[in-house]
Amino acid sequence: AVDGGRGAEDSRVYGSNGFYVDLCFVLMPFTGFLLVLLASLSFGFLLRGSLILDTHPSLLIHSVDCKVPGASGAPDVFLSLTYRIEPFTDYGSSLNISLPAAVIRPHRAFRVTIRYTTTDGPAIWWLDAELTCGQTRPLVFTQGHSVCNRSFFPCFDTPAVKSTYSATVRVPEGVTVLMSASRSAYSKQDRVFQFSMEYPVPAYLVALVAGDLQHADIGPRSRVWAEPCILTCAVSKLGGSVERWLNVAEGLFGPYVWGRYDIVFLPPSFPIVAMENPCLTFIISSILESQEFLLIDVIHEIAHGWFGNAVTNATWEEMWLSEGLATYAQRRITTEAYGEAFTCLETVFRLDALHRQMRLLGDNNPVSKLQAKFEPGVNPSSLMNLFTYEKGFCFVSYLSQLCGDIKRFDSFLRAYIEKFRFSSVIAKDLLDFFLGFFPELKESCVAQREGLEFERWLNGCGPPLCEPDLSAGRALTGPVQHLCDHWGVDAPDPQVISTFDLSSWSTFQTVLFLDRLLDRSPLSQGIKGIVHPKMKISPLFTHPKLGRSKTIFLYNSDWIRLKEESHIHQGCLEGE
Repeated sequence: AVDGGRGAEDSRVYGSNGFYVDLCFVLMPFTGFLLVLLASLSFGFLLRGSLILDTHPSLLIHSVDCKVPGASGAPDVFLSLTYRIEPFTDYGSSLNISLPAAVIRPHRAFRVTIRYTTTDGPAIWWLDAELTCGQTRPLVFTQGHSVCNRSFFPCFDTPAVKSTYSATVRVPEGVTVLMSASRSAYSKQDRVFQFSMEYPVPAYLVALVAGDLQHADIGPRSRVWAEPCILTCAVSKLGGSVERWLNVAEGLFGPYVWGRYDIVFLPPSFPIVAMENPCLTFIISSILESQEFLLIDVIHEIAHGWFGNAVTNATWEEMWLSEGLATYAQRRITTEAYGEAFTCLETVFRLDALHRQMRLLGDNNPVSKLQAKFEPGVNPSSLMNLFTYEKGFCFVSYLSQLCGDIKRFDSFLRAYIEKFRFSSVIAKDLLDFFLGFFPELKESCVAQREGLEFERWLNGCGPPLCEPDLSAGRALTGPVQHLCDHWGVDAPDPQVISTFDLSSWSTFQTVLFLDRLLDRSPLSQGIKGIVHPKMKISPLFTHPKLGRSKTIFLYNSDWIRLKEESHIHQGCLEGE
């Protein structure tokens, strides 16, 4: 199946509106059972007599049972089912469950119970105490994107299928459990956490973290969770900003439907920067080193509450429907909250990275398509790249330009969310709705405009067909380029360079400067690299206004790195 699993095929056979998951685990390792409530939708498929779920070799299946409600007051029927596990690809397997004819009558509900134990799978990350921030207790977290959660529980591991779920987690004393759920409860006597997600979500958005976690409220619907040693820092960095960002987003795109927006900071071993798990964003703790990257990444995850979580790409081949739209929404939020110049600076920084990647891959590389094509068995995670974010953003920006009024496009996005909320879509759904919302654009055939055809945007290789006007950020990007021009000559003049006050620059300006200086490779003979002073290399040049924590040292090397006190986080959004 193109979207990552054999279970995707059965998602068209069994009704997702009746798909219900109940997870019960005991920590280290996870052991428990999965309950799946299904109803057959298509009589034509009933003759096959099987249910296929996505799983993983790391999942040890112990048994599969079935319960069929009795008809007309008759007692329920309990059956032990036969099953087989079939290899599918290097990132998963198929769990093929045989279903007797008595089970799969059209539109009749039945329940399948799968008992299993997890081992060392890609979704579950066990950290010894020494690998956590506080180094006091072990910690475990899950990461389901794109197709890892099949090693957490058997499922329809495709973004095309959404369901509600509930979970029960039994833990040792002193361990706190969080999940991407809208409701939670805890029994101290039994050491049991109970969770439920009342809104339908795809399998990859089911997430869990357990460890020595404490919380602090930072708004009427938000709290920060973290290990005790970093909680104060996290609260001070976010303050009351999250509620402000949520309010701005709601003003642009309509109500935030998930209720809570909480954030949990995870140790630096978290494999990506941030993950938009509903109600509970997972984010790497090292991002606390940079206020600006923290701001951008949290706002990006907030934007996913509308684009990606509420309305989801139906196939991994069109991941831009989540990431491109969320990036556009993120920049609308930052424009309203911090001004157009700030947003343009951040966009220039990201588009520079896109073009840098384009130069490495070449203009004809198929991964640069918005509608990427891949054969069955290819891991969808391989499509996580800057094109889904930035080329997708440029296409969405182009659609907004066609409207002639950004506020009209805001209205379109609100209507789009309202129409497709809690469903999964393809590009045709978005574009057909766009042309229906703006009939004058449909009449003028904008989809076939020469050189900017929608089809070419989606299936053409290479960079974006056009980029938004970022001249509003020139006050911030201009000094960066001027310094780069002066510094990149064969014999840079220290007196001219010293007139630039880098101590007033933002992180984005500093990193943009370093990136553009590196882009001039090979660098001039006297300017080969920038390293941290702790490398004990004598400086060839030090900018007098950088200050002690931003001193630039030059060294005969072809790579550039800047450390601001301890780290500058240059992480990309999510899996970039």
